[in-house]
Amino acid sequence: MPAFIQIIEWSTSRLDEVMELGRSRRDEMAEDGPVRLTVTAERDKPGRFLTIVEFPSYEAAMRTSHDPKTDEFARTMAELCDGPPVFHDLDVVDTMIRTTGGEQRQKV
Repeated sequence: MPAFIQIIEWSTSRLDEVMELGRSRRDEMAEDGPVRLTVTAERDKPGRFLTIVEFPSYEAAMRTSHDPKTDEFARTMAELCDGPPVFHDLDVVDTMIRTTGGEQRQKV
């Protein structure tokens, strides 16, 4: 269960290039890096995206953040974006997971 989530808001008209960059970075991430990464598109705002990155802990997120490859990725991604990204750093307080057998709830 992730205990830390980062949401990154960004915009681009070069989505295919950003996605390719992201795929190449995923292959380089450390074992204790993100446990899940989801890229979403805002339905009512074309060209606007949010990436949801789930980590096992805040400490794991900081190790990933301080990795020189992450810095290189961020610089390259900034060149592909239409403006600076906005970051939201979130501690997970509660999570609900629905399964076919009913709801499971786990408090962090």
